[in-house]
Amino acid sequence: MVNSDGLLLGKHTPVVEVYSPEILYPIPRSIARQGLGIVNELPFFGVDLWHAYELSWLDGTGKPVSRVGRFTVPATSPCIVESKSFKLYINSLNNTRFENDSAVKKCIERDIGAAAGETVSLELFEVDDPSLSGKPLSGINLDRCEPGTTAAEPDAGLLSVHAGTVTEEQLYSHLLRSLCPVTGQPDWATLWLHYRGAGIDHDALLAYIISYRQHQEYHEQCVERMFLDITASCQPEFLHIQAFYTRRGGLDINPFRSTSSSTRALPRLNRQ
Repeated sequence: MVNSDGLLLGKHTPVVEVYSPEILYPIPRSIARQGLGIVNELPFFGVDLWHAYELSWLDGTGKPVSRVGRFTVPATSPCIVESKSFKLYINSLNNTRFENDSAVKKCIERDIGAAAGETVSLELFEVDDPSLSGKPLSGINLDRCEPGTTAAEPDAGLLSVHAGTVTEEQLYSHLLRSLCPVTGQPDWATLWLHYRGAGIDHDALLAYIISYRQHQEYHEQCVERMFLDITASCQPEFLHIQAFYTRRGGLDINPFRSTSSSTRALPRLNRQ
């Protein structure tokens, strides 16, 4: 259980008007990972991509600057950063002067990295940069499948494979919903995966995805649970999985986990 004494989720908090890196609230990844049986070496590689759409500060003359930030947080970092504290920290920069983008980038990377416990990278984009346009997903849309009866909680037993087959395919669904473990509010996402292994039954996979609908867990933890369950089910030669959560409070989170250290996370979707 996370010590919630300093947790800001679910609490009324005033607007933070001055630079406040101390407001960032780390949550150890080890707590949830121990519940999944991950104790020592991680069974995956990956990152958490965050997009911050309300990133603003003052330039050297006092004129406001607006950017979109893309943060890359390694899955090997000891902690995730609680999202409300992340938002409040970003807002605390609004009235702080920086000489240039490089100076603010250095400051933010230092502060988020200190909270996460590992080096974090930040890319800054002009708000109308075309590279931020959402990209379509490759693969088969599962949303027309018939999942049948679904469970109230995620259960690896819902998954099934076509025995004796070896399949490589990309699949996705826009029907992923999970709940914030603190407030119980819904978090909406698209789930995408690419694997090669025993062919996964599509109806069963959609039933499994829908079973997260009342499940309370952080985004990153949901994706790691899915990675382990799907791995156990189809014993893949490789597996890449990513969830694209829609934004809340000007932030979206996109956890990516993979069997490969060289495979890169996908960019944002139009839905976000």
